[in-house]
Amino acid sequence: MDTPQIMILSVLLGTVALFLWGRWRHDMVAMASLLVCVVLGLVSTENAFVGFGHPAVITVACILILSSALQKSGAVDTLTRAVLPQSAGPFVTMAALSLLAAILSAFMNNVGALALLMPVALQMANKQDLPPGKILMPLAFGSILGGMTTLIGTPPNLIVSGFRANLNGSGFSMFDFSPVGIAVAVAGLAFVILFGRFLVPTRERAGAEGFETGSYLTEARITDDSKSVGMLLRDMNRELEKDDAQVIGLIRNERRIPAPSPYRELRPHDVLLIEAEPEGLAGALSGLELTLEAEWRDAEAKAAEKEREKQREQQAKAQESEQNAEISADPADIEDTDNNGNSGKSGDAASKDADTTTDDAEAESVAPEEAATKPETKKPVQSDDISLIEVAVLPNAPFMGRSAADVRIRSRYGINLLAISRRGQRSMSRLRTMKMQAGDVLLMQGPPEGIYEFSNQMGCAPLAERALHLGDKTQALKATGIMAIAILLAAFGILPAAISFALGVLAALLVGVISPRTLYDAVDWPVVVLLAALIPVANAMESTGSADLIARFLLETVAQGSAPLALALILIVTMTLSDFMNNAATAAVMCPIAIGSAAQLDASSDPFLMAVAIGASCAFLTPIGHQNNTLILGPGGFRFSDYWRLGLPIEIIVVAVAVPMLLWVWPL
Repeated sequence: MDTPQIMILSVLLGTVALFLWGRWRHDMVAMASLLVCVVLGLVSTENAFVGFGHPAVITVACILILSSALQKSGAVDTLTRAVLPQSAGPFVTMAALSLLAAILSAFMNNVGALALLMPVALQMANKQDLPPGKILMPLAFGSILGGMTTLIGTPPNLIVSGFRANLNGSGFSMFDFSPVGIAVAVAGLAFVILFGRFLVPTRERAGAEGFETGSYLTEARITDDSKSVGMLLRDMNRELEKDDAQVIGLIRNERRIPAPSPYRELRPHDVLLIEAEPEGLAGALSGLELTLEAEWRDAEAKAAEKEREKQREQQAKAQESEQNAEISADPADIEDTDNNGNSGKSGDAASKDADTTTDDAEAESVAPEEAATKPETKKPVQSDDISLIEVAVLPNAPFMGRSAADVRIRSRYGINLLAISRRGQRSMSRLRTMKMQAGDVLLMQGPPEGIYEFSNQMGCAPLAERALHLGDKTQALKATGIMAIAILLAAFGILPAAISFALGVLAALLVGVISPRTLYDAVDWPVVVLLAALIPVANAMESTGSADLIARFLLETVAQGSAPLALALILIVTMTLSDFMNNAATAAVMCPIAIGSAAQLDASSDPFLMAVAIGASCAFLTPIGHQNNTLILGPGGFRFSDYWRLGLPIEIIVVAVAVPMLLWVWPL
């Protein structure tokens, strides 16, 4: 083992360790890995950023944009409304949703497909009095299985195709993944549909008022006239226990007290951090005459604005009275003005001019204040227009890592954040400063249009029952037609996939399906940066011979020179890595090893690359292996250990079906 191999393997191990640790985002880790390789001389400065022009990266970005067009135009909602049964039992409902998710995921981003179907799934779970997780986990797994059936179904397939193009001069075509992918997807879906409801643990129960998402953390303020004033914290907790709630923190004078003494006396304007079940939250607040912190701040802001308006009116009246007094006190001044040939106006006219001048001056002096406070004083919405809607934070959403205060949700959207449910974890942070994580479920209050606007811009999925938005039928037809033409151009080899889908994006812009202003909002930039940064690192593994070194080790120590066993080994190792790190990163790391293994065995690289594609897409054991697993974690009330019960049998089925199919469809 020479020095470059030692260096690249050290970088690779450090990169995988950071991916597994999860402290930093995947794109940050990938970029750091690339830059370290450049500094060490493993990647030349000229080739450091060639990944950003790689066809796989371009295709991923274009697919995300066209998928967004399908969503926003209402095309997917129309299909969902036509296909899904409106009244059916749990078995038919689960089967229909899982199959639809798999079909949609074959031709659009599977995270987008899941986000669109989640509200429908939750609505059906509510109607049938089912725990939401019983439908959500099969739905998520169905979307993952469907993604492996086409070239554009998931980023790992595009990455694998890119490595094949570098090796053989041409990548995989649109439906080269279909024979093996469909066989695996059908076997996996059959198991999910038949046995999923028995293996998915029951964590929450959907009731008449909606579904549960675990305990909420919310802030409540003790007002001056509340009966809680003077109460001991111990006594308050006794009262809250009746509603399955408890105080887990106290904020006094903007200072957090994480574990307050039970004998602490409560004072006016203390803010309590309360943990409560969703259905018990209202009772806990009303019984102790507590006010939600967000509502209290709203009331304070409105009162302050009224006071400012009152002061402005009083100031204007005082100035007007003072000017009228000056004019009436010395009428000679008016006569002198006339005699000097200035305005020549009567006293009343002069008075009006003075008033106008004063009003203009006042407007100029008030304008900056109004400009500063305008966002905070939107026209109040009538109580009939106020809704409580739960939304889930999507993976890689713009809201991740930011707080409600950072994005100014009240001033920008006219809505309030009332509570947060975070997979049973507690946080002592204030709600308005708590940094969001993927899978968080937020209880939002405000007009529905404001909440949905916030959800669209901040990457959140509304979970409350809602009607399907059919959108503009013409736009939906345009979006569907453009996507279909782009797929056909790539499928028949008329144009490379990157070019055909880039033309699709351009066509969508020209016909108005996508607006230029929102074009780049649809791109999942962390994924793009991740792919672009890891491609040169993967090339460095090949150029230094490190990939061949790893492949030789695996073949000699585990596979014992057997090609079928080596193929199964590549598949299993890829699946295992994908359960704990990003699937695109897994594909980028494993492709050079797969190519090296094929070269050591003097076999075709195609079945080994296909094994990487299948394995990278099959992350069913943990909530962190795939974005869709993360997305259902909060709404389903799942724990980290809940996924393997259904996921492990599916992964065994994948290996049992995929290896024979790979050997048959892609001979060694």
